[in-house]
Amino acid sequence: MTKTFSNLSDLASAFGKNINEAKTKHNNADQSLVYSTAEGKITQPKNITAVTPSDGYAKVRRETKGRKGKGVVTITGLGLDDKALKELAKKLKKTCGTGGSVVGEVIEVQGDKREEIKSVLEKSGFKVKFVGG
Repeated sequence: MTKTFSNLSDLASAFGKNINEAKTKHNNADQSLVYSTAEGKITQPKNITAVTPSDGYAKVRRETKGRKGKGVVTITGLGLDDKALKELAKKLKKTCGTGGSVVGEVIEVQGDKREEIKSVLEKSGFKVKFVGG
């Protein structure tokens, strides 16, 4: 009983294998793979992070730890996604006339502008609590 196979997929199916499943299994196994000669550029799946729900209060805190004595005001507990956080940070930085950034779910604004930040957040519909000293 001699059977001829016209292509590689016929041979693989004779042994109970599916070539397409083997390719996807290989791609999922090595997440650090950037380029493959067989498939070209490989895009990594995007990690979607869940937004931590807010308790109703935006917590405003002045911090200097780990910043060589420079004062930074951090705003946490907003319950916004990344895009909305960046828009709010841009609005805060423009109002205060200072720099800043978004790190995770925390907005950092340079300098001690807590009162100005409080007024902007209250206009945006947040309840504000000053936390710390």
